Amino acid sequence: MITAIVLITADVDRIPEVAQEIAAIEGVTEVYSVAGDADLIAIVRVRHHDELADVIADRLNKVVGVTGTNTHIAFRTYSSHDLEAAFSLGLEG
Repeated sequence: MITAIVLITADVDRIPEVAQEIAAIEGVTEVYSVAGDADLIAIVRVRHHDELADVIADRLNKVVGVTGTNTHIAFRTYSSHDLEAAFSLGLEG
């Protein structure tokens, strides 16, 4: 599974609608409204690298109200469960 984190800037008046439309796109698993440089962050998960273009370039970028994106491809995923296991190696308790 390939995971991409997409930082999205959007028209301020359309942020909730943009978020809902993006969340409805197949391959988008989560959309967060955030503070900072981006208005929204979308998590995209696909099986094949070329599907990223379908989801991000062909659909997400074309949602009315999206003014820009910045995409980051994840190399590895670390969950709190994974980190807890890593830090507890060799500890008795």
